[in-house]
Order: sequence, then structure tokens, then C-alpha cells
Amino acid sequence: MRVEIGGQLFTEYVFKGASRPYCYPILAVDGTSLVRDFPMKETPGEDTDHKHHRALMFAHSDANKIDFWNEGTSGTKFPKGNTVTEGVVETKGGNVGEIRARHRWESPEGTLVATDETTIRFRGTAEARMIDYEVTIKARPDAPLVMGDNKDGTMAIRIPQWMTMPHKYLKKDLPGVGHIVTAQGKRDAEAWGTRAGWCDYFAERNGKIYGVAIFDHPENLRHPTWWMARDYGLFAANPFGQKDFEPAAKHPPGKGDYTIPAGGTLTLRYRFYFHTGDEKAARVAERYADYAAGQ
Repeated sequence: MRVEIGGQLFTEYVFKGASRPYCYPILAVDGTSLVRDFPMKETPGEDTDHKHHRALMFAHSDANKIDFWNEGTSGTKFPKGNTVTEGVVETKGGNVGEIRARHRWESPEGTLVATDETTIRFRGTAEARMIDYEVTIKARPDAPLVMGDNKDGTMAIRIPQWMTMPHKYLKKDLPGVGHIVTAQGKRDAEAWGTRAGWCDYFAERNGKIYGVAIFDHPENLRHPTWWMARDYGLFAANPFGQKDFEPAAKHPPGKGDYTIPAGGTLTLRYRFYFHTGDEKAARVAERYADYAAGQ
């Protein structure tokens, strides 16, 4: 499904051909791509690690011991599930575009693990673009759903190669000009695994700074969330990774698990803010306050 703002492509919602739905490409106001192309297509100079990192996506690595994040032999030892689009329920245009879809979380054998209803809203100004992503996960009526404590997840984006920090790929040191900063002032490598209401990833390209910020809604589970912000470009909010993000606390097994009772639901909300300038020039803290206030 194609999403346009002012008659220009912003993104597409892709719900077939992969183990989960995702948004790709994602374009800044001036048309600059703000996500990695791989694995949707190969672009010279891009890393080709983690083929399951499909631009902007929602997935978690442990739902009743089924892994909906990784694919093949990567990541956990759990069977790898699929998030299957049951149907696009509604679409709307106007000042705020909207896609509402229903999904089935299925084991490799096709057994139903859970369902969700996802609403994605799109909006833009002359300076910025935003995506609001709301997911209501529902446990089966006859069984609880345990969202397991694991770092691989959950509301995620894979930023483009030019936006990354210096990192290693295939045992080689690669350059990078990117920076990470959180609402708590953690920067770059210090941001990984810490908690904050928002996190921003930005870099300069052709003399202009572009950034991607993710906002964690104040009513979300375990707000402020933990940030899975990697130097190589994975950038995710994960409320289910406590044991990996806080190992010094010596958490007992399962402490970070979250159980949705049989027939129960859990709603998670996030905003992606695609901007120019660093976190100060883009007034990320102010934009987060707007989001927290319901704007």
C-alpha cells in the first residue's frame, strides 16, 4: 500500500512476501532515504547482515517460545514464526493517513500463537515526517501469551548505512558519522540498553543532518523503555529485554517476562519522528512532549 504526502511517496506498507509486514522505503521531505535497502534490494556499499531487519517493523523474539524476530538459524534457538496479515481492515486519507490491519502470529506449522490489530498513522509538515504505530496484541482465548525476556525486538527500524556509527562488519572496521542520544543524555555507545522516553539517531549527509527519533508512549508497558540502539544501525524500543539490558542486576530467570492472560490484550504505542538537524535543532524533546500530551 502506497503512502504519499503532498503527492510524493513517503513509504509503502508491505504485507506480503516476508515473515512479517514492514514499511519500506521511508523518505525524508527532500526524498533522502532514511532506511537501509537490504534485504529488499542490494545497494553497493551496504552491509548485508541480519536479513530479517526489514526497514521499519514490529516483532519480538520470544512469544510463547516462538521467535517472530529472527529468521532461519539466526538469533534464538526457538522455532521461527510468521506474522501473517489476515486483512487490511481500513484505510483513510486526509491530513492524517491511516492503515488498520489484523495479523495472525503463527508457528512454523501454522498454529495460532496470538493475534494483533495494528493501526499506523502517517503525517507530515514542510520540515518533517511522522509515523504513529499502535499495536494491540491479543492472547488466544484458551491460553496466555508470554512475551519472553529477550533483547531481540521490538518496535524497530534499520537506518541507512551512511547514518551508522563506526562499527565492525565481516571483521573489518567501518567508518561512520552517526550519533545516538537519549532523553536521559546518554550518547552513542552509552545509549544501548538504557531507559528513556525517547531516543534519536542522526548523521550528516552532503552537508545536511538527518535524524530518526522514536518516542515511547508514557502509557506503554515499563515506560520508559529500554533502547536496543546499535552502532551498525539497528534502532529499537524493547520493553521485554530486561535481563539483557540490565545484566548487573542478576535477574532471576523470567523476571523480565510479561504474561498477557488468556483472551487478554496489551497495547503498545510509538511515534517515529523523521527530521533534519540534530536533536536540539529538531526540538526532539519538545516534539516528544507534544506526543505525550496527545498531539
